[in-house]
Amino acid sequence: MSNSCTDEELVKYSREGIKEATEVLLNRYQNLVKAKCRMYFLIGAEKDDIYQEGMIGLFKAVRDFDESKYPTFKLFAELCITRQVITAIKTASRQKHIPLNTYISLNKPVYEENDERTLLDTIANSFISDPEEVMITKEEFENALNIITGCLRPFEYKVLNLYLEGRSYQEIAEMIHKDVKSIDNALQRVKKKD
Repeated sequence: MSNSCTDEELVKYSREGIKEATEVLLNRYQNLVKAKCRMYFLIGAEKDDIYQEGMIGLFKAVRDFDESKYPTFKLFAELCITRQVITAIKTASRQKHIPLNTYISLNKPVYEENDERTLLDTIANSFISDPEEVMITKEEFENALNIITGCLRPFEYKVLNLYLEGRSYQEIAEMIHKDVKSIDNALQRVKKKD
């Protein structure tokens, strides 16, 4: 495939199944992808990851280019590259992906690289295995629970339990047939009690 073909001709050949045309276009716009990607940062990713996203955008441009809508392939390619990179950044930045993007390996040494103790070892050793300690902890928990129930009204106690189960204000309000403001007021009173 000749390198002297126009971008639009290469797109046409690529759609006809000539893989060399696609390769020529991808090579031709590789520097544009690099230039676009330098302007962005992707949380928890290497520079190569952003570059790969840019190349995916370029490939989509080759696949989806329509001469009737865009005057030149270059203009469309820039748009597709930018959109792909921005979409990847937005996806990585969403709250639901934070655990994946900020994970810590359980097999990583706790203090130094040559330390044999891992985070998994530390967690495993932190569980109580002594029956006496289990009983003492249970008694302390029951005492704390009695103190809490003694100073809370039944409504406040019920709201607190549901809140500690992880329910939202709206869910609690629907469950006990009260408005959200009542739930908020009850939790505020609980927080103020000593």
